[in-house]
Amino acid sequence: MKSTLIIAMAMLGFAAIAQTKSKKSETIVLVHGAWADASAWHGVTPLLKAKGYEVIEVNLPGHGKDETSFAVITLQSYVDAVKKAIGSKKNVILVGHSMAGLVISQTAESIPGQIKELVYLSAFLPRNGESLLSLAKQDPDSHIGKYLKIDEKNGTAVIAKEGIAEVFALDAPKEVQDYLVANTKAEPLAPLATPVSLTEANFGKVKKTYIYTTLDNAVSFNAQKTMVKNSPVSKEYTLISSHTSFISSADKLADDILKSIK
Repeated sequence: MKSTLIIAMAMLGFAAIAQTKSKKSETIVLVHGAWADASAWHGVTPLLKAKGYEVIEVNLPGHGKDETSFAVITLQSYVDAVKKAIGSKKNVILVGHSMAGLVISQTAESIPGQIKELVYLSAFLPRNGESLLSLAKQDPDSHIGKYLKIDEKNGTAVIAKEGIAEVFALDAPKEVQDYLVANTKAEPLAPLATPVSLTEANFGKVKKTYIYTTLDNAVSFNAQKTMVKNSPVSKEYTLISSHTSFISSADKLADDILKSIK
């Protein structure tokens, strides 16, 4: 089965990009959001590699082809997966999309000395004690509430098929929208409800960048601005894009990630 982004790249006319020979000292680690998997980054990764960076795409437990039981998946499971991908690397640029904003925040709290910068892409930017669900409740402009179905008994959260294109990819080609509708799976509920535990001594000292998406129906532009106001960042960039900017604006997104590093 082709990944979402392979199809998206074909639709948007991406060509193969030759990787440069230079090797940067930083490593860029990309973490996908809810109802997604590592393939979300396939249109962005070659653009970053072409500039000489090592790039790691993290696939979180229970996503993509990973068959970890939802019953054992926690927010800490996600953090552990990211830490495993990072290993002993230093100077890590840790990029999180959407739900992964909480994941990269908690990871930075755990290993602040290895993280050079956190980049939040239309992501939840939490303060200590906040969870994704608590932040989402403060976003009346999000369209997720209209389509979200929570099954507490089985510990899952799913977006109704009729809302997937509207919520996530309103500016994507029809073929990509159809693929998302056909292949978006349920999400483990527990990590969404778990509050982060962050301190100024660790998380607070890590440099942060925020990349806004102005046409976002999942995490609204207004909510993004409010989170940044509550937790100031060093650099801010803006994409005129839906929630899935890695599909509709991969080149501009890669440019913003690279600019944040400089």
